[in-house]
Amino acid sequence: MDSSVKLMDRTDTKYAFNIIELAEVLTAVKEHYKVLSINEHRISRYKTLYYDTDDFDLYNKHHSGKLNRYKIRHRTYVESNLGFLEVKFKNNKGRTIKTRIKESEVPDLKTENLYAFLEKSLPFDPNSLVPKIWINYSRITLVNKISAERITLDVNLEFQKGTIQKNLHHLVIAEVKRDSKIDSFFVSIMRNRRIREGSISKYCFGVASTCNDVKKNNFKAKLLNLDKLAKV
Repeated sequence: MDSSVKLMDRTDTKYAFNIIELAEVLTAVKEHYKVLSINEHRISRYKTLYYDTDDFDLYNKHHSGKLNRYKIRHRTYVESNLGFLEVKFKNNKGRTIKTRIKESEVPDLKTENLYAFLEKSLPFDPNSLVPKIWINYSRITLVNKISAERITLDVNLEFQKGTIQKNLHHLVIAEVKRDSKIDSFFVSIMRNRRIREGSISKYCFGVASTCNDVKKNNFKAKLLNLDKLAKV
């Protein structure tokens, strides 16, 4: 993908639906999008380790609906044999800004270059961060043929926290990534199929699904809906 569709500064719109609908969705949009192929793979595996503070400060900010919030993660792109330490910042205007530094292996955040990257990117001490949860999935990436828009379709979702593992192999999480609120054919297909927009992140979904001692009341309706969609 060239720089025009990497969209490191963008707006995001999310949807969830059962995998039984995926083939029809792809057929409906195929004239408007290209599919990303990496080493002849059109479905790519992602392995992601998320970081938070001991008492889940970052998760709790999401749960409370706070603006100007962060996610920190190390992501491995399996087919590409690449890895990055990433910081995602959602600002109070609804834009997502992502910065990252190449790091092939799961990192020690206290090494000099990574600490400097995090210190520059975050408004709090990076020493407070600890690894919290693995979130792994396979991804299909679509790129709009004429405008700066990218669609990601995540399947085979897995959450792993210590010995706790949850698999949601029948759920698809779709995300529309645009540089602005331009018209999107994919969004129109979602509307036509009566698939409603939803805003819970995979990180918050994973934490709420695997941790008993975190707040989740504000996510309760969304969690019930996602679990329902994930059933055969």
